[in-house]
Amino acid sequence: MTTTLNRPAGKPAAIKSKPTFKQRLNVFDVKASPYLYIAPFFILFALVGLFPLIYTFVVSLFDWHLLKGQGDFVGLQNFAEVLQDRFFWNSLFNTVSIFLLSAIPQLAVALFLAAVLDQNLRARTFWRMSVLLPYIVTPVAVAMIFTNMFGEQYGLINNVLGNFGLDPVMWKNETLPSHIAIATMVNWRWTGYNALILLAAMQAVPRDLYESAALDGAGAMRRFFSITLPSIRPTMVFVVITSTIGGLQIFTEPRLFDPATAGGSQRQFQTTVLYLWEMAFQRQNFGKASTIAWLLFLIIVLFGVINYLISRRIATADAAKPSRAARRAAGQRAERTKR
Repeated sequence: MTTTLNRPAGKPAAIKSKPTFKQRLNVFDVKASPYLYIAPFFILFALVGLFPLIYTFVVSLFDWHLLKGQGDFVGLQNFAEVLQDRFFWNSLFNTVSIFLLSAIPQLAVALFLAAVLDQNLRARTFWRMSVLLPYIVTPVAVAMIFTNMFGEQYGLINNVLGNFGLDPVMWKNETLPSHIAIATMVNWRWTGYNALILLAAMQAVPRDLYESAALDGAGAMRRFFSITLPSIRPTMVFVVITSTIGGLQIFTEPRLFDPATAGGSQRQFQTTVLYLWEMAFQRQNFGKASTIAWLLFLIIVLFGVINYLISRRIATADAAKPSRAARRAAGQRAERTKR
């Protein structure tokens, strides 16, 4: 026997209504808004970043002159000639040398300043703003000040050395002294900036870790090397890689250190970007200048990959090996939660 179930009276079947225009507009807004918000950055990057990068590679494949324009297609010949150019390798050596003389002391001093500013000082805001003042000063003013300081005949430093009976240092005509002078300019301008970045990372470290370590009898130095440094290690890697990128692109300081020459009379402090500028606007060879730019770009990408690998390894090691102070602090928090 078959039984037919009838719908109760007074309750008509629900009809699936078609979404209104306002509802469709709301759905589209939810789905499309994130892309519209980030679109300006990618559009701007495509115009001023990606397109010049691709176009520079295209120029590097031609015998391109500044005034005559595009010449014959030469393929990778410019790359082969630049890699065989001793001036290119000399500029790369100078760049790496100045970077090492600036980045290592810069990181050490920035780390020290950040540790001091992380303490309970009076007028902390004043001191934190003070370390940023050299960064605000224009590079031209910095170069003029330090050029007078490192002058070979009437410079302040050579006058001080002369008072002690020491011979004057040829800051502009010798390789190592010129690198030290330029690195000093870079350190003076960027140390405070990096110190504030490290300070922000230090302030993010939970204070429970320091309290637990102090209860274990750890002194200030032990807490710094066992808690502070491991906690801010990813930030330190970031500071190192940004300093490396900036060091590889250094141009203003060596250019203004001796405006009469493009890197010294014997190219003793000519950096890679400075050699690129000479190739483009003095030799008027845009093809080789674009090649130098792309080689420098590949070197920077290499450092970026190294940064990624180091950061990934550090993050894995930190996650796998929590410190003793961290375990103690976690235990104390758990006990307080139970109470």
